[in-house]
Amino acid sequence: MKRRAAIRMLAATGLAATLAACAPMQSEPDIVDIAASNEEFSTLVTAVQAAGLVDTLKGDGPFTVFAPTNAAFDALPANTVETLLRPENRERLVSVLTYHVVPGAVTSDQLAGQRLRVATVQGDTVHVDGTRGVRVNKSRVTTADIMASNGVIHVVDRVLLPPKH
Repeated sequence: MKRRAAIRMLAATGLAATLAACAPMQSEPDIVDIAASNEEFSTLVTAVQAAGLVDTLKGDGPFTVFAPTNAAFDALPANTVETLLRPENRERLVSVLTYHVVPGAVTSDQLAGQRLRVATVQGDTVHVDGTRGVRVNKSRVTTADIMASNGVIHVVDRVLLPPKH
């Protein structure tokens, strides 16, 4: 009797293990999912949607995104965000947002102790200074290395504006 119970238990365990192995795995969230799940990035998410960049930033990447918080957008001159979000200014908005994106997944430990110019997806370069924390142009990385399935996010305290803006 104990033998049958043990066999049934083993069979049930094997079945459970097989089902678990066949079940779809929970995938790590991508850059857009992470930003959309954090209220501090609501302005950034709205801008990404208005620029039509959601599918791009949900793509395979990898990307490094210097993500400004709502407070960073609020620090811009009055009406800047509202102006950029207008449909007729979509090209300018895309330029500003893609200036925050670098191809590849670059973590803060790769930047430590270095000063470099890094090409952005927008086409211009940003100055990255990793000698005392990490700074990008005049912004400071306040939270580094938020890992996503398609890259990495570094939270910055200022909106980066491309030189031609």
